Amino acid sequence: VPVTEEHIDEIWTIIQKESGGNPHAINKWDSNWERGTPSKGLMQCIDPTFQRYKLPGHDDIWNPVDNIIAGVRYIFDRYGGFEGHPGLKSMARGGAYQGY
Repeated sequence: VPVTEEHIDEIWTIIQKESGGNPHAINKWDSNWERGTPSKGLMQCIDPTFQRYKLPGHDDIWNPVDNIIAGVRYIFDRYGGFEGHPGLKSMARGGAYQGY
């Protein structure tokens, strides 16, 4: 994934909007929670997504670095990069952040 220092602001915005910067944040109110796979950590990954997008040796969903790696890899695979992320796209148009 081609992430550079230029992407720090995008990553930080996602973290602030998704978890408030809390590496132990857990979402207990949405459909993922109801299915038994709550969103967790800084980037609010669900377990199956984290398992698919983590890198070898980065196996702890609660570890901030591991969570960011999986979250960013997911964003690039699903949305083609930060420019396709629904929350960032909405904010760039002057709208409210939309979770992913």
